[in-house]
Amino acid sequence: ANTTFLPNYNVPNATAKPWTPYDGCEERVAGILFDLAVQIFNVFLGLPANVMILWFILRKKSESSTSDIFIFNLAVLDGFFGCMVPIDLVNMFLLNNKDIWYILMFTYGIKDMGGPLFLSCVCLDRYVAVLHPITFTGLKDHKYRAACSVVVLVITLAYAIAKAIGGIENFEKVFTVSILTAFAFMVFCNISILWALKRSGPGKDEMHPMKKKAFKMVLSILAIIVFNYLPPVALFPFQQYYSVDVFKCYIQPFAFSFINISSSTQPLLYLSRVKKIHCFPSLSSKMCSSAK
Repeated sequence: ANTTFLPNYNVPNATAKPWTPYDGCEERVAGILFDLAVQIFNVFLGLPANVMILWFILRKKSESSTSDIFIFNLAVLDGFFGCMVPIDLVNMFLLNNKDIWYILMFTYGIKDMGGPLFLSCVCLDRYVAVLHPITFTGLKDHKYRAACSVVVLVITLAYAIAKAIGGIENFEKVFTVSILTAFAFMVFCNISILWALKRSGPGKDEMHPMKKKAFKMVLSILAIIVFNYLPPVALFPFQQYYSVDVFKCYIQPFAFSFINISSSTQPLLYLSRVKKIHCFPSLSSKMCSSAK
């Protein structure tokens, strides 16, 4: 999500000038346009995919997995982010309204913080299930995950509100620290799970069905983590080595575009894992069965 194009009125003693969402990057718009192209992609592919996830989870509520509540919340946040993209485009190219920009900054904050936190919850849930099965059995009640989701949503909303208000000194470091922490935590959980599952039997065919399910989910999440979160993790800690304009106009939009595209990659990987991507309502049940 774009977190860098702060309006002029947030800068103390700045000379008043017409507000523009390109603030400071009017001559370097390539990074911004690249990020917008990714967001448009999310509207046409990610938004329908997230709606499918919501439909699928609600439809199989009686047989839902323990992680579905986190995936459901993640789909809601990604869907909300996708719905705001048209407003972002209209405001950027037509309205140039700073009040609308506050709302968009709130949306970016939701995406920035909510995505990594809910993915971390999924990783933690799978980690406990595989490496601490006895503890996991005692924590299967959905109320624990509901409580965890509430905590994540509170943190996400607090971050998004602070981001929308703006003017907080070194606020960007909050995201840098959080994404580094979440990335390290998710990688640790997934590597630990894969290692444990790999040792569960001499061959893949001998792996317990529940462990197979966990293994597939872990691979999907690991792919999301590496592709979507490695660029900001690799680039943001070295912000001081870039000029302000280069970092603001090129590095940040480029890195955040990888986070933004997770609104499409995450639901598509989930749908492909559960093999529902071929089973749209318009297709016959026979075709859906053959896809499985």
